Amino acid sequence: MSQDSVCMQDYLSNSKKNNGIIGVPITFLDKYNPEQFMIIGLDRYVPDNPKFGHRFTINGKETYARILIKRRN
Repeated sequence: MSQDSVCMQDYLSNSKKNNGIIGVPITFLDKYNPEQFMIIGLDRYVPDNPKFGHRFTINGKETYARILIKRRN
């Protein structure tokens, strides 16, 4: 397991750090628990995306596809 996946796992399991919407890799679906998280949508098709139909960008470059999730209360 890579260091990044360990950090993401810790982040997702800590409700004090994560109460908003975050983008996770598609591989998140392998471990998705619908009782813990709700899926908001795919990054390119959410209404808040300023370039609807395109992925979010970092330094002007499109990122890999992300699934947007939110912790259930």
